[in-house]
Amino acid sequence: MSARQWVLTFLAAVALALPAAAQEPQRVVPVAVRVIPPMVEETNGQLSGFSIDLWNAIASRRHWTTEFTVVPSVQAQLAAVSGRAADVGVGAISITAERITDYDFSQPILNAGLGILTRSQRPGREATAFGSLLHLLLSPAVLVWLGIAGLLTIIPAHIVWFVERGQPDGIIGTRRYFPGIFQAFFWGLGTLATQADAMPRHWVSRGVAVLWMFTGVVFVAFYTATLTASLTVQQIRQEINGPGDLPGKAVGTVAGTTSARYLGAASIQSQAFANAEDAYQALMDDQVDAVVYDAPVLQYIAAHEGLGRAGLVGTVFQPEDYGFVFRNDSDLRRDVDAALLSMRQDGSYEELRERWFGKS
Repeated sequence: MSARQWVLTFLAAVALALPAAAQEPQRVVPVAVRVIPPMVEETNGQLSGFSIDLWNAIASRRHWTTEFTVVPSVQAQLAAVSGRAADVGVGAISITAERITDYDFSQPILNAGLGILTRSQRPGREATAFGSLLHLLLSPAVLVWLGIAGLLTIIPAHIVWFVERGQPDGIIGTRRYFPGIFQAFFWGLGTLATQADAMPRHWVSRGVAVLWMFTGVVFVAFYTATLTASLTVQQIRQEINGPGDLPGKAVGTVAGTTSARYLGAASIQSQAFANAEDAYQALMDDQVDAVVYDAPVLQYIAAHEGLGRAGLVGTVFQPEDYGFVFRNDSDLRRDVDAALLSMRQDGSYEELRERWFGKS
């Protein structure tokens, strides 16, 4: 066979092989995801977010087709991977020593940790001394005590009115119930708060006045203690600057997460919610004083629905990394790590990270 014939034969063989190669199906990778902005977002059935965009970029480089399945929790993602309903878990899955014994993880896709979200100061009310005083005076505890004072005063006011209404130069200037009872009621409130500005004439009403003045001393003492306690609680609840300030506070977190385990290990009482959005709403409703959860998620909340209403305090603590999770026998991790390393080297990873989180 001549050289020309050999070349023609080789080209014909290549031409016959190309259609078969073109028709070879791409690998389909089932992926379990959990909606947790900004890592995974779902809008009108379409998924987006940092983790989704990063996975899609890796899958494109490896020529994979992805089938996403949305599950409600990290536990559901891990169960889907271990049960082979999914090959990969994508979202905000922390790489922990406990999990790494049962699962394989990619190289970290994002450096994270825990953060603390608190309510922002409300301008014009808590930001000034006058606003703090006004807020204190209108607090439920103070209003309850004022209501009790009014109810207690009704009894001595009626006794004094009934006895004093017929006395010459008495403190009640009329025998009529109205406005006489108002005069007696005003006398009772004044005596309860400070001291009587006028002494009744009749010996019965004078005895009532002495007992009422002693009652006033006790009442003022309890009232002052209530104001002090309310002010102290208000100041304590505002002073959260780091994890060391969390004991004794009402803390919210997300159930079944590393943040919940951290709070439990630190013996910090917490209230667990189904997701970060519910925990944030509890913070806005004054049900909790702070929310402890993954810092990137809390930063996203503070920059969007919490803008001007909530913010992170202190620094990120309990450092942890997010990663894609695989079964221990998965053949995907090596390819994913190679693509991720390539993206870090060519700058596409940093470009994607800045698009979702801004510059470092």
